[in-house]
Amino acid sequence: MSLARRAGPEDAAEVLRLRQVMIDSLWSAGGTGATDWHTESLPVLRERLARADGDFAAFVVDHPGRPGSLAALAAGTVDYRIGKAGNPRGRVGQVFSVATDPGARRSGHARACMEELLTWFRARDAGHVLLNASPAAEPLYASLGFTRDPDPSMRLLL
Repeated sequence: MSLARRAGPEDAAEVLRLRQVMIDSLWSAGGTGATDWHTESLPVLRERLARADGDFAAFVVDHPGRPGSLAALAAGTVDYRIGKAGNPRGRVGQVFSVATDPGARRSGHARACMEELLTWFRARDAGHVLLNASPAAEPLYASLGFTRDPDPSMRLLL
């Protein structure tokens, strides 16, 4: 049984907190660390997390040392693009937010979230999955089968 579970509307504030952890780690040199956007984003995120059959999903691991907090997050969407060879249905998964709380890293939590997200993509007939990888995260994605594209994106053929 996976440590990861599907996030619900009650997790929205923690999902935003972990998304901010990711943003701050990627753009720490030029980022402002501003969180004023959270207030506007929170109701929309809650509503999207409540749609079990929608095109958006987030998978999370509860923080083992802090009840009510999350240790890790992986979120993504399934989009339609006109079909092509190798993906005639035109369904493409996009991973756009993977983060682990700094106090919970190196415990397999991000992997557990990603594995559940990939299962979700497969259940929705995504032909492939795209993501942008930081150098620190690339080994995780490569171990899940992603390969480097000519641009900074990686792709996993399903």
